[in-house]
Amino acid sequence: MLPSDRYEFFATGQPMRLSLFFRFTLAGCLALLFSLLHAEPLKILHVMSYSADWSWTQDQLRGFREGLGISDITLRVVELDAKRKSPEQLKLAAKDAIELIETWKPDLVYTSDDVVQTEVAVKFINSKIPFVYSGVNKEHRDYGFDKSSNVTGVLEREHFLGTLSLLREIRPSLRRLRLAIVLDDDPTWVGVAGRIRADLAGRKDVEVVEWLQPKTFEEYKANMLALQGKVDAVGLLGVFLFKKPDGKFADYEEVLHWTADNSTLPDFAFWDTRVERGTLVAMAVSGVEQGLLAGRMARRILVDKVPPSSIPPGATAKGRPMISLARARKLGLSINSGVLLNTEVLTRFAWSP
Repeated sequence: MLPSDRYEFFATGQPMRLSLFFRFTLAGCLALLFSLLHAEPLKILHVMSYSADWSWTQDQLRGFREGLGISDITLRVVELDAKRKSPEQLKLAAKDAIELIETWKPDLVYTSDDVVQTEVAVKFINSKIPFVYSGVNKEHRDYGFDKSSNVTGVLEREHFLGTLSLLREIRPSLRRLRLAIVLDDDPTWVGVAGRIRADLAGRKDVEVVEWLQPKTFEEYKANMLALQGKVDAVGLLGVFLFKKPDGKFADYEEVLHWTADNSTLPDFAFWDTRVERGTLVAMAVSGVEQGLLAGRMARRILVDKVPPSSIPPGATAKGRPMISLARARKLGLSINSGVLLNTEVLTRFAWSP
């Protein structure tokens, strides 16, 4: 017997009338044909830019599977692990992913975050295999996907102004915000910085007075100590590619742990994993929402037979207001109970026992 989700559009709870039968759309008929004839499980390959142990990546995949809504699949996962591998190692991992796509021939490839688009997805522009992405910071056209028949997906767009509004709710005395923004060398941040500048164009109440791009963990520490008392808050965006004396990159939890112990500045980011690790506030981009929308796109492609090029790339609008109460206490901040009631509150640091 076919799994129930192969023919779910029959399960209306009402007897099917003949008149409704003749009202089937072409898409509905194709979906029925698909469910009856596609006896083999669908082959889905997920190529992720980072690692499978990162909650951001896990959330995207969980949302994708929910949005796809098809249980009878064979899922394979490839980790490029770009934040921990050298450029040479990354190229080898991408080569393995490309070879797997060419030999396994999945029914659809789901790619998450920007690195995999550059290293893998662009190699398959206008191929017969459909690609759906999520968590992408660059523009659709930056990868040439606007000229491709087989690629669509979900753009990651930060809730910058929403995050600043949340910060102001915590510090209402900050009428005019002087900010510093910290980035690393990941090209992802070029687009993020451009959108921040666009959001601030013409505003008199917010100014980025420092754009910092330290190369090493020691340089980051020196930059942060020099900022104390000079700005009102700091945006901790790119904190992954700071080299330590042994040549390895400092883990971002180590970076944020040091920051919580040594900085008296309120800080912000746009992701839940940062608040978990001590960053004060975020109107967080939801990885689940990113994956959910990507999964729904994939379902339209696989079940409804909609060409990827007919599905415009989109972005998720829903953000998650988050506050690290542990960080607020360390900064000596008293937060209004009304703010806490309407916010996801984390009472401990990720490294706390």
